[in-house]
Amino acid sequence: MTQDQGYLFALFGVVFALLIWGRVRYDLVAFAGLIVAAVAGLVPQDQVFAGFGHPAVVIIALVLVVSRGLQNSGAIELAAARLLSAGRPVPAHIGIMASSGAALSAMINNVAALALLMPLDIEAAKKAGRTVGRTLMPLSFGTILGGMVTLIGTPPNIVIAQYREDALGDAFTMFDFSPVGLAVALAGVVYVAALGWRLLPGRVGMAIGAEEFEKTIYLAELRIGEDSQTVGQPLGDLYPIAEEHDINLIGLVRRGRRLPGFSRLQSIQAGDFLVVEGAPDAIETFMGKADLEFVGSEKHDGGLRGGSLTLTEAIVPEGARIAGRTARGLSLLMRHSVTLLGVGRSGRRFRERVRLLRIRPGDVLLLLGTPERLLAAMNWLGVLPLEGRRTSLVQRRKAPLAIGAFALAIAAAALGLVYLPVALGACAAFYCAIGLVGGTEVYEAVEWKVIVLLASLIPLGTAFEETGGAQLVAGAILDLTGNAPAWVTMLALMAVTMTLSDFLNNVATALIAAPVALQIAQSTDANPDAYLMGVAVAASCAFLTPIGHKNNTIIMGPGGYRFGDYWRVGLPLELLVLAVGIPAILTFWPL
Repeated sequence: MTQDQGYLFALFGVVFALLIWGRVRYDLVAFAGLIVAAVAGLVPQDQVFAGFGHPAVVIIALVLVVSRGLQNSGAIELAAARLLSAGRPVPAHIGIMASSGAALSAMINNVAALALLMPLDIEAAKKAGRTVGRTLMPLSFGTILGGMVTLIGTPPNIVIAQYREDALGDAFTMFDFSPVGLAVALAGVVYVAALGWRLLPGRVGMAIGAEEFEKTIYLAELRIGEDSQTVGQPLGDLYPIAEEHDINLIGLVRRGRRLPGFSRLQSIQAGDFLVVEGAPDAIETFMGKADLEFVGSEKHDGGLRGGSLTLTEAIVPEGARIAGRTARGLSLLMRHSVTLLGVGRSGRRFRERVRLLRIRPGDVLLLLGTPERLLAAMNWLGVLPLEGRRTSLVQRRKAPLAIGAFALAIAAAALGLVYLPVALGACAAFYCAIGLVGGTEVYEAVEWKVIVLLASLIPLGTAFEETGGAQLVAGAILDLTGNAPAWVTMLALMAVTMTLSDFLNNVATALIAAPVALQIAQSTDANPDAYLMGVAVAASCAFLTPIGHKNNTIIMGPGGYRFGDYWRVGLPLELLVLAVGIPAILTFWPL
């Protein structure tokens, strides 16, 4: 072992120890490791920050932006809403949810897929009267498995594809991962639906204090547009939809006057206002299902100027500009392009129109607008935003545009007509142009800690390979497996990679294991694609701990899981991945 190799192994040891310890942010650990390597001369000065311009970094950032755009369009909500059925047996429910999560994760970031499906799973559990801990872990594992199917499904696939381009001249394409990924994902989904959930301890359920904060109930007005499908229907036809989404229908406003009684038999007319009561997310979902509009929708311009719209909750303190006044009196919509959609007042109902209601200190306002305009309007009104109380407004009418643009970008990249980062960049720019993703939201969508982690580790990974560190590790694995068949060597490589991924970020694992895989292939005169594919599969399989993958961390609180619960379900799954993955790799990528 040379001196540079010794220094580099020591540096990686410290970095890995800090990453596993978890007390210091992983992006800071990786960046500090890069700076130390640069000062020590292990990374050339002109290559220190080369990782920030690496295609893998750009692709991951763009995938996150595109995923946000698809989420904002409601493209996935249309299909996901059909998955809920409280009467299904648990295995059937898990099978459908995990399969849907896997399918979504193949096309969008798997963290985004879980974020979309987790509320549906929790809602289904509440309606069925079962503990959500039975189903959340299988759902999380399903989204992780589905990411293996395509290039953009999970960061390790992107890292491996770009590493192959750097090392061998050509990258893996969009669907090169599909044959092996589909086999592994299918086997994994069948396992979690049939057996995996049964291995969880009986105590799992909704953790104490893990329920969502108590939601404020708002009285709001929704407008019936000229083209709404509800025009001409009796108001009573909307009650089943309202009940499904926990919305109370309070009344109907026509030509500025509240119609008497409950108005169930009144035919809805264009220009009417429906007075509803409910939580912000319930109001937003009901508005989409009933094909209604928010007040002042025509004044919220879209495109590059408007951006995506969000619902934000804010409390009115003493001395606020709006205290004692009305939204109409302040010309809130005209001045700031922000709508006062609803008002919450300690559960009390009132008969005044929302925009004509005189606001009191202590009221909670439900404001709608773009993030930038909301911030300016809240400062001007003197109200205080409630932390974590923001709901994105789904722009369902733009779903066809969003799906079409994404499909076109993927098709162009898959056919080799356009470089993948350029195709995704064009899709993201289009989403911004039609107002699906606002300027601020573009930066919010990108997980910058992962970007810094990857950009910092790429030069370190290159140094690890160029100094011969990868060759040393590959030699150790070959010495361990001796004269055993090639599949045994692949098994050892994948097992080591899986173990690392359970405790390290999967991007870091892929960056370190990829050069080792290439060295093993070159030492045994084998097909490098087979070993690189093995690393891609293994790096994505972090099922033993809640820290190996962000999806596992997300479900820990709502599911009421403990650290030791994951290996109960995850260990058999990892063994299954090896049992299915290795034959699939050797079939589709023969040595």
